[in-house]
Amino acid sequence: MYSKEEAARLRQQFWITFGKYMKPVLGAEGGTVNWINYKTGMKHIFFRTDADQKKVSISIELTHPDAGVRALFYEQLLMFKNMLHDTLSEEWEWLPDTINTQSVPIAKVFAERSGLSVYNQQQWPEIISFLKYRIIALDEFWTNVKPVFEDLSA
Repeated sequence: MYSKEEAARLRQQFWITFGKYMKPVLGAEGGTVNWINYKTGMKHIFFRTDADQKKVSISIELTHPDAGVRALFYEQLLMFKNMLHDTLSEEWEWLPDTINTQSVPIAKVFAERSGLSVYNQQQWPEIISFLKYRIIALDEFWTNVKPVFEDLSA
């Protein structure tokens, strides 16, 4: 078991390592991307990556405070479900109404893998591989569908 400081240091070191590993990877449009803190360019639409002591996950989170608008964005995303799954070469979990870690209502589409721990440095290559492939695929997907969401928000 790690102290809070040791655990925080390991988590920070993992994300630094992941960032360095991803830095040379260009986005779908050919530009540089901050892969750790991916910017969708849309308010209330986030791509989240997470790794803790039990699992690693990646998600699309819709956080609009208005439940009706959030549902509209979710329905629009659902219309692109096949495209998303084709781009990722896998199916993700879909939750139209859930709560995030700050107890805020959200809609969420995600993939996770259990049995991996950010505190086990020997598992970092597997965690990085899990996240790398999926965040790059999300970027490609988002490049294709973002204009539709921009029109929705206008």
